[in-house]
Amino acid sequence: MHFMAGATCTPERLIVRKIRYVENALDSAKGEDLPARGFICVSYFVQSSDMAEKEAPSVGNGQSPGTPSAQSGLAPSSAGSHGVLQDGLSFTPLDSNSDNVVQPFPRSPKLQRKIAEAGRPSQEQLSRRMEELQAERSKTEAHIQSLKKRKADLSRSTEAMKQQVRERFENMRRVLKQDEQAIQDSLELDLRQTRTRLDQVLKNWKHHQDQVTKNICSIQAALSKSPKAEEDEKGQSENLSPKKPDASENQIRLNEERFETLLKTLSSISKQLKVQLQRKTLLLDSSPMVIDRQTCHSQMTVSSDGRGVSFSGSAHPAPEHPLQFDKVCCALGTSPVVAGQSYWEVDVRCCSAWAVGVAYGNVERKGRDKGSKLGRNRNSWCVELRNGHLSAWHNDRHVTCQGVGQTALGKVGVWLNYDKGQLVFYNADTMVVVQKFSAAVTPVFDRAHHQFTEPLFPAVRFLRPADNQIWPNHLELCHLNTP
Repeated sequence: MHFMAGATCTPERLIVRKIRYVENALDSAKGEDLPARGFICVSYFVQSSDMAEKEAPSVGNGQSPGTPSAQSGLAPSSAGSHGVLQDGLSFTPLDSNSDNVVQPFPRSPKLQRKIAEAGRPSQEQLSRRMEELQAERSKTEAHIQSLKKRKADLSRSTEAMKQQVRERFENMRRVLKQDEQAIQDSLELDLRQTRTRLDQVLKNWKHHQDQVTKNICSIQAALSKSPKAEEDEKGQSENLSPKKPDASENQIRLNEERFETLLKTLSSISKQLKVQLQRKTLLLDSSPMVIDRQTCHSQMTVSSDGRGVSFSGSAHPAPEHPLQFDKVCCALGTSPVVAGQSYWEVDVRCCSAWAVGVAYGNVERKGRDKGSKLGRNRNSWCVELRNGHLSAWHNDRHVTCQGVGQTALGKVGVWLNYDKGQLVFYNADTMVVVQKFSAAVTPVFDRAHHQFTEPLFPAVRFLRPADNQIWPNHLELCHLNTP
């Protein structure tokens, strides 16, 4: 409500206008809570008072706002109207320190309708949004059907794989069965040939036996007859010479030497087959490993393919790298293992003292302390051959490897299951477990490895042998051919 400029406005009329102004404010604030209505009343009352004071200089009686009559007329009336509002509405005056939430000035219904209509999407926007949602639903349904089909195909794919495995092993069994039958046939042929030769010898001896028997009968008959018949029989008996066993008869026997050789061959094949069957899963996890040249000690030389490393005996004229081992003849691989399973082999036949293992990337590279030696710290694991004795090391503790055999290792197999915290060293020629590090607590290695915490790198090290042995020469990461 606005006051018209230039109109005569007495104090009484100003009060009436203020009261109407407040009533209008109360009507527009219907539905609000009591504190909000009180706030609105005070706000409207103050606004109306300000407006009245601004209009006071233009009142028709010509009095200035500072005259005593104007002040005495307005002050009581304002105080009275304020008291009436307080008594009628019973609201508490607002305090700046109060915790009550101050409600904003309500907008008019017309303005609210305009805002609502402005935020409401148009028919075109709704249609376009509907098309997008329908397209998204179609794609989602298609993807769900694809996943269901893949799930249904899992059983069929697994059954097909099982059938292929059965066929492969059936082929192996068929080959073994055929080889077994061939060996059986060979033994049977040897038996027939031996029996034929023995039959011929036996036939000759039986013929000789018949001759002897005939002569005996003749002599017996001669003894019972005339002297003349006796002389005739005697002449006949003298014609039969004694028969002695031939030396060749002792050679008529089964070929036992050949059979023994066959058994040894079958035993070797069986061992190799067992080794290959044990390695089949490991080879599926085989990883191509190469030596990281930046980590090699200055007296170590790496082959062109990165698999072989040799001790040269003299330092290379090259600048020292931050990742290089400067005092320990050690080197790491380039490819770390961060998850899953991995298998590789190291050929150690041309080395008399060595260490093969794995290490975290933060293993120390400088100095001769235990932190830079494989197995002498908590960041590395290894098996090593020193003075002809094979041992496993971790955290500067070791155990002697048992069950390796009298023959020296030719290849060391390293199988790493990163997720399960397992590390196994094999004799790759026989697949005998040399040492196993796992999550189980052992009396020697004082902590359980429930999981590895950092990427693991393959590691090799040259050790100084005894004085009567040659200095180690060559180690090589094997290239594993997987069919």
